[in-house]
Amino acid sequence: MVEEVEQFRKMQLTSWLYLLVICVGSYIFASWSFAWSAFAGGVVSILSFQVAHKDVLGFVETVTDTTEGLEEEQQKQVVKQNKLGFLLRFWVRIIIIGVILLVLIRYGKVNIFGLILGLSTVVFTIAFTALNVVRHYYIRRR
Repeated sequence: MVEEVEQFRKMQLTSWLYLLVICVGSYIFASWSFAWSAFAGGVVSILSFQVAHKDVLGFVETVTDTTEGLEEEQQKQVVKQNKLGFLLRFWVRIIIIGVILLVLIRYGKVNIFGLILGLSTVVFTIAFTALNVVRHYYIRRR
């Protein structure tokens, strides 16, 4: 469990570093509006990723902790109840993100392409982390 937490912290740091690079690059090569939009999208993306990670860990912990020592029927009921709570939090988070993006686009004078670039911050982080893991796997294997 400690290794997963450490890996998540590395991904968080990497996400913030990518966002910094994207914002500085956007400011230099595009405009302040583009950089601000990338920053806004990146913050929404990174914070959503952090909340999702917390929700998944909480869901797994509650399912594994509360089902020990229960009968099979009770275990199924507990898992079903926890799954419904997890899905409800997921959809509430999606709705909140949608409202934030709606407000940013409608009233915030953001550049749509900058916003999309910022929202891609976590995707870049996950992709580069996966490529790094594959690279280390092949280097160690040979």
